[in-house]
Order: sequence, then C-alpha cells, then structure tokens
Amino acid sequence: MTYRLTLKHLIFNITILLFATLSSCVSRKDLVYFQDEPVDNGQLNSAPKQLTYKADDILTINVSAADALAAQPFNLGVVSESLDLVNANGVTRMQTYLIDYNGNIEFPVLGTLHLAGMTRIEATEMLKQEISEYAKDPIVNIRLVNFTVTVIGEVSNPGTFTIQDERITLPEALGLANDLTIFGKRNNILLIREVDGVKKFAKIDLTSVNSVISPLYYLQQNDVIVVEPNKARIRSSSFNQNNAVLISAVGTLATIVAIVLANK
Repeated sequence: MTYRLTLKHLIFNITILLFATLSSCVSRKDLVYFQDEPVDNGQLNSAPKQLTYKADDILTINVSAADALAAQPFNLGVVSESLDLVNANGVTRMQTYLIDYNGNIEFPVLGTLHLAGMTRIEATEMLKQEISEYAKDPIVNIRLVNFTVTVIGEVSNPGTFTIQDERITLPEALGLANDLTIFGKRNNILLIREVDGVKKFAKIDLTSVNSVISPLYYLQQNDVIVVEPNKARIRSSSFNQNNAVLISAVGTLATIVAIVLANK
C-alpha cells in the first residue's frame, strides 16, 4: 500500500514537472514591436502622391547640353573606387549632394539652392531655368540615391533595403523581405514615417482590397514597416525546443522508478 501511494505521488510529481517544463512566460508582450498606442501627434492618414526631397536626402545631379563645355562647370567630378589592388582597376561614381538641415544644397556656379519640399520634376525645372542662363537647353538628371525602407517583424528576410527607383509600394517592400511568414498578422501592418521631424503612425489591413487604393500604398524614403506576429506564433514561441528531450528523459526516469518500486 505504501508503494502504491508512493507511485501515485511520483506520477503526480512527474505530471507537475511536465507542465512546468512545457509552460512558459512568453506572451504577446515579449514578441510584438511598438505595442503601446502612439501619442496623438497627428497620425499619418495620407501621403504625398509624389516623393518630395527632405533633409538628409542624398542626390546625384548630372547636367548636360549640346555645348558640353558650357555644361561642364555644373557637374561635380567623379571619384574612383579601386576594386583590385594589383591591377588598380576601379569604378567611378558621381559625387553626391547632401540636403542639409535647412533643406539646401551647395551647387556649382549657382550656389545655395533650396530643394527640400520639391519633387524631382520641380527641382529639375528649377535647375534648368537657372542653368539656362549659362548653357542653352540644358538637360538635368536628378536621382535620389539613399531611398531606403526598413521591414521588420514577422517576415522571411527582415532588413533595410535600398530602392533604385523613387517609387515603391507596400507589397513590393514586403516582397523584398521575401513576404510575410505564415505567422505574420496581415490585417495590422504598422507603418512608421517621419514627417517634418515628427514620427507618425498608420495601420494597414492587407486583407482588404482597399489597401491598394489607400494613400499609404506608396511608400516614402526611410519608411519603417512592422509586421506583428499572430497568436499562433506567440503560442509556438512558448514551446522550448528541448521539451521533447526533457519529456523523454522524465518518462524514462518515471518508468525506471515505477519498475523499482513495483519489485520491492
């Protein structure tokens, strides 16, 4: 009778141990980024239809004309980057213009130019007008070279991605991150955008067709996309990968102890 009680107590203790092994304090709070609601600083409800330049943007500006000599003073020199120390082979790249905190760049001949708040078309037209006083029918080509978006959270390949074009959609950005995992919460995508130095937020429901016609569908430079894990991911995160081994070990120990007690 004493052995039977002891065996019952042993089985009870093993059961408690298994529950303790499988349980975890991991919850939504441990996994989800930016959980609290943002303060009301004017939430992001719309976006410009065209990308506009702002402080810290890096641009390349190339000027050409029928008279190459007339256009030459408006072009910065190029720099060489060595790729092979032995053969001294290298590539050249255009020098860039950084839009400063005041929204200005320093441009050859023309001096200080304010580009912040302008679209590429507006900036191009302004430069053409200014340069036309020195070169006939100038051609101006502007490119933004530091257009990046960041995708984090429940995606296959999170990271910061440089965009070669000046136009990218939310689905395209998620595509760069190899799409959401099956655990990504598709109806609650968080978009973080800086507007005039203030971080603003918006939630996007990708399960709705209306997301395609949303003004947030097209991203801006330096946007951050956060994909929240769903409940299945949060639950699965509480499962210790070593649980199978622990369960097997505890089960084996229980069997051995039971046999020993039964033979006494």
